[in-house]
Amino acid sequence: MNVLFLCTHNSARSILAEAMLNHLSHGKFKAYSAGSSPRENQKPNPLAIVTLQNAGISTEGLSSKSWDVFAEPNAPQMDLVITVCDNAAGEVCPYWPGQPATAHWGYADPSEGTGSDTEKLEAFKQTLYQIKRRLEIFTNLPSSSLNKIALEHTARELADK
Repeated sequence: MNVLFLCTHNSARSILAEAMLNHLSHGKFKAYSAGSSPRENQKPNPLAIVTLQNAGISTEGLSSKSWDVFAEPNAPQMDLVITVCDNAAGEVCPYWPGQPATAHWGYADPSEGTGSDTEKLEAFKQTLYQIKRRLEIFTNLPSSSLNKIALEHTARELADK
């Protein structure tokens, strides 16, 4: 099952979610991430990478990219698209082949934090923890919860967890 996490710049929350789902799912899911408006030459936020590495999660292959990549004919077909920031949730998304289930899981942007480097890193760690909590529930769902209608309903319910 393919899951796409969307955020505006695809540098923090969506990157954390992609890496965490791939880490937790043991092949049950394949996670991707993208942004509605990644900046030119955008790369994942260095604090996101450090946070993932500190948690023992692979950062191999993570990159910032436009969501347009996943609307192309040769792109992997998504089963579920989850927005992880409020800006991306309110934007008009491209047409997704196969009309996947959708949900919104809002998280505060850890890259907007101020303070010392330690405090900024802690904000990323807390966001990763929040994402992990939802994804642990998600990855342990029974197969019967993963058909399109049940998947969308369940993914939307997890927004409250």
